[in-house]
Amino acid sequence: MRPALFIMLETWLIAELAALGLVTGLLAGLLGIGGGMLMVPFITFILTQRGVASDLAVKMAIATSMATILFTSLSSVRAHHRRGAVRWDLVRNLSPGIVIGSLLAGAGVFHVIPGRWLALLFAAFIAFSATQMLRSAGQSQDKPSRGLPGPAGQFAAGGAIGFVSGLVGAGGGFISVPFMTWCGVVMHQAVATSAALGFPIALANGAGYLWSGASVAGRPPGSLGYVFLPALAVLATASVLMAPLGVRLAHALPVAALKRVFALLLYALAATMTWEALRAG
Repeated sequence: MRPALFIMLETWLIAELAALGLVTGLLAGLLGIGGGMLMVPFITFILTQRGVASDLAVKMAIATSMATILFTSLSSVRAHHRRGAVRWDLVRNLSPGIVIGSLLAGAGVFHVIPGRWLALLFAAFIAFSATQMLRSAGQSQDKPSRGLPGPAGQFAAGGAIGFVSGLVGAGGGFISVPFMTWCGVVMHQAVATSAALGFPIALANGAGYLWSGASVAGRPPGSLGYVFLPALAVLATASVLMAPLGVRLAHALPVAALKRVFALLLYALAATMTWEALRAG
């Protein structure tokens, strides 16, 4: 008998998940994102095609995406740290709020919101992220707007980052990077620090998903809470291998142009998720 971890995956599906993991790992290092905006629609499709109810499939896709960020973050931040780009003072100040906000989302609100509404929220979030990406691609990235808030303000900002990330399965980069650059943190430090913040976001939310989904019926074999372990194993392995390359390419490629192209892809994914959510309802 094959191990339960891979019993739901055929060879072609492993190849597709590996390709998805490679792409999301590359983008994590290159653009400072966790990859959830790509993973969630594809994992949702995979699970629904395997007979999982659409409401549950959305929640499992979000949870599995977040669990993958746990590994991608470690790989990406290691490469950024070697370049001295991570603002560890901000990581320390934002992390307590992130953990609390993440637990509130992953262990509480996420469980009670219908999957259809989470899909619509996810679509709105990635459309907003695409707009922010287009704006940042056309702006000077080192021009500060103001200084960082005090400890209480950073705690509150961390709470918002963790909470929103927990509802949409993202690593928080599209909230934390604009917040930090708005407060005067230079772009390469904001991207690197966002990668480091992805770890507490994924850890706290992942714990919440495991707890809140433990007794949910209809989950496929190989599930732990809301997390689909077979997909996690393939995605995490591939994304961890590719994230350091994305960090190196960030210093050699025209990132602004890449952001514009990726933003168009995000708009298409937002439209697809909205259509699927409305059709399911």
